[in-house]
Amino acid sequence: MTEERTDGKPADGTESHDPDFPPAFLAFMRQGWRDTTLPVGPRPEVPNYAKRRAALSAAFPGETLVIPTGGEKIRANDTEYRFRPGSDFAYLTGDQDPDSVLVMRPNGSGHDAILYMRPRSSRENDEFFRSRHGELWVGRRHTLTEKSTELGLPTVDLTELDGALADLAPARTRVLRGFDPRVDAAVRAYDGAREEGQPARDRELAIAISEQKLVKDEWEIGQLQEAIDATVRGFEDVARALPADRGVSERLLEGIFALRARHDGNDVGYGSIVGAGEHATILHWVHNHGVTRPGELLLMDMGVEGRNLYTADVTRVLPVNGRFTALQRQVYDIVYASQQAGIDAIKPGVAFKEVHLTCMRVLAEGLADLGLLPVSVDEAMDETSTVYRRWTLHGFGHMLGIDVHDCSNARKEAYRDGSLGEGYVLTVEPGLYFQPEDDLVPEELRGIGIRIEDDILVTSSGAVNLSAGLPRRSDEVETWLAAQREAGPRLPG
Repeated sequence: MTEERTDGKPADGTESHDPDFPPAFLAFMRQGWRDTTLPVGPRPEVPNYAKRRAALSAAFPGETLVIPTGGEKIRANDTEYRFRPGSDFAYLTGDQDPDSVLVMRPNGSGHDAILYMRPRSSRENDEFFRSRHGELWVGRRHTLTEKSTELGLPTVDLTELDGALADLAPARTRVLRGFDPRVDAAVRAYDGAREEGQPARDRELAIAISEQKLVKDEWEIGQLQEAIDATVRGFEDVARALPADRGVSERLLEGIFALRARHDGNDVGYGSIVGAGEHATILHWVHNHGVTRPGELLLMDMGVEGRNLYTADVTRVLPVNGRFTALQRQVYDIVYASQQAGIDAIKPGVAFKEVHLTCMRVLAEGLADLGLLPVSVDEAMDETSTVYRRWTLHGFGHMLGIDVHDCSNARKEAYRDGSLGEGYVLTVEPGLYFQPEDDLVPEELRGIGIRIEDDILVTSSGAVNLSAGLPRRSDEVETWLAAQREAGPRLPG
C-alpha cells in the first residue's frame, strides 16, 4: 500500500529528492522486524478529561458532537510546522497526535465518546518506511489499544471516520469546523439538509466548550503554575545573559527564552515579544530584529507552554543598564500602580469591566500627572470619550489557560460583560505606550513603552498572583536584575 497523493507528487510517497525503490530493496525492507509494545498506563489526569466530556454531554443531550484536532500545516513546500493539537480537542481528550477526531454519540443516558486516530504503521504494507507518516520517518505511534489505555477512551482506526461521518443525522449533529478537511467536507455534504439557521448550532458547541473552560480545576491550576514557574526561570535566563554596557540582539534574548521553553515545556505559548527601546511601543512586536541599548528599556512578553499545553503569559520591563532614569521610573510606577489596583479589585462576583475601569483610571490619572490628557480624568474616562486610550491602547487583560487567550468563544455576557468566578485565571497587564512619532507627548517620553503582566487566579478570598516569582516594583526589578547578572549565565537542567 502506498500513500494516495493529491498534490501532483509521485503516488509512492517519494519526494523529488528521494531515491527510487528497487524491488530488491523493497523485499529486504519487508522482513526481519521485531514487534514492540509501549509500556503505557492510564494517565493520572484521565478523570479530568472524562468530567469535561460529561459536562459537554449534559449540555447537548441527544446530539452527536464532532471535535477534530486538525492536521499538520505546511510551512514551506514539503516541510511542516511542528504540530500543536487543537485546544478544544486537547481539553476534552488529552491527546496530542495530529489528525484525530473525537466523536460523541448519544446513547440514551449521555454520550459514548470514541477517538478516531491514526494507529501505528502497519508492517503488512510499506507505510512504515515509505510514508512520511511512517514510523521510520516520525517515530513510533500508539496502537489503538495503547492509546485507549492511556486516555481511557475507546479508539477506532482513522480510516473508518468517513463511514462514521456519513452516518450522522444532520439536524442532530454539532461540529467544530475549520480543523479537519475531511470533517468539513462531510458537513458540507449534508448542510443542505439542515433547517434554515441550523449551521449556527455548531457555533453553540464552540461557545459551550469555551465557557466550560472559564473555571479551572485543581489539575489545570497546577499545570498553569508549572508553566509559569518555567517562565520565571526563562526570564532569569535572559536577565543573566543581558549585558548592561553593550547591545545585544533581541533575537538572542528570544532564543535564550525559547531554549527554556523547549526544555521545560512543550514550546513557547505564543510568539515571544522582545522589544528594545521604541519597539516596546509596538504591542505585538515579534520581528525581534532590534538591538538593546544601555540607558533604554527592554520589554519582554513571553510565556512557556507546558507539556500539557497550558501556557503562561508574563511581561516585564527591564532597564538595560540596570537602573531606571527618573522619567522611566515615573512612567513605570504609574503602570505598576494601575496593575496593583486591578489585582486588588479581583474577587468572585466582581465585573470583568470593573477591573478594566480600575486599571484604566489609574493610568488616566498618571497621564494627567504627566500633563498629557487634553481633558479632565473624569472626562477622559467617560465612555463617549476614552481619549486616554491613545496611550494605553488595550484592555487590562484576558482569560488564560490551554490557550494564551483562553475562552475566546465565550459569549460577551459570560466573559467581557460578565463577572469573575472562583477558579478563573486571567492576566492583568496594563501599559503605557508613547509612540516615537507622537507629537502630543514631550520628546523625552517618545519611544517609551511599559507593560507589566501577571497571571492571576481568582480564589474565594481574592486574587493570587501565580507569577509572583518575578518582582514587579521598580526598585525590586533593579535588585533582581543585579542578582541575576551576578549569578551569571546558565543552561537549563
